[in-house]
Amino acid sequence: MRKPLPSIMCLRAFEAAARHQSFTRAASELNLTQTAVSHQIKNLEDLLQIPLFTRHRNAIRLTDVGHEYLTSVRSAITQITAATDRVLDGNRGNVLTVACLTAFAVKCLFPRLKDFRRMYPDILLRIGTVVSFDLLQHHDYDVAIRYGTGDWRGFEAHKIAEEEVFPVCSPRLLKTGLKLRRPQDLRKHTVIRTSSFALRDEWPMWLEQAGVPDLEFEDEIACDLLFPSIQAAVDGLGVVMGRTAVVAADLASGVLVEPFSVRLPSLAGYHVVSSLERAEMPMVKAFRDWVMHRL
Repeated sequence: MRKPLPSIMCLRAFEAAARHQSFTRAASELNLTQTAVSHQIKNLEDLLQIPLFTRHRNAIRLTDVGHEYLTSVRSAITQITAATDRVLDGNRGNVLTVACLTAFAVKCLFPRLKDFRRMYPDILLRIGTVVSFDLLQHHDYDVAIRYGTGDWRGFEAHKIAEEEVFPVCSPRLLKTGLKLRRPQDLRKHTVIRTSSFALRDEWPMWLEQAGVPDLEFEDEIACDLLFPSIQAAVDGLGVVMGRTAVVAADLASGVLVEPFSVRLPSLAGYHVVSSLERAEMPMVKAFRDWVMHRL
């Protein structure tokens, strides 16, 4: 006797609830009510005859069986979603979805993207900028530019280049009368710090590398993303921690300058990333090869 299979809606509700650890947030993502999501998961648990979540007041957690089941069905959900998206697009697989952190997209990817379009005119790009990949459905893209160490389970990651971090500022800042010749001079300048989902604050590590670990800034500006932090420095508001790839063009054009010679090698960096299920897709391979050779 053939065993029944769960509906795709049950599986999508399960995957979203597992990722968010919340029926409410899963419902918002799927444009359903919380009751509908709960009902779909109850149907799935009844079909499997085993609980997939433990429920404690307003919190849910995957059971051990739930973890195992999620690992097994996630790739299938990804492939079904990708196939459906392409049919709905009506482009028979010519759409490549790219997710990219905003600062890298604006500073590195977009200025060079004409070259990719010239090389692959038949590939239609759908590009989305993101704040954090932890907040993005893993199946929402074919290929991505992510920041980190490259250790993402279930993904193939290629580091684009080695990265260093170092302070940069507008050349106008050097004409204000405040010295900026030694790291100690930062005490009198406004320092721009970035606190985001994707990046950690590298200022403490750089100060230690520069030999002034106990230096305290008299004035700071905090931004929630790297791109506005860099733009604040371009506009002369202060000194920001630059990253090799993101500030390279601004340094070359003179929009930003590097006041010190101290650079901190970073263990993290920008990677071109795709799930194991999509890594060998021809379009993904074409984009990955282009990124590795042109960015």
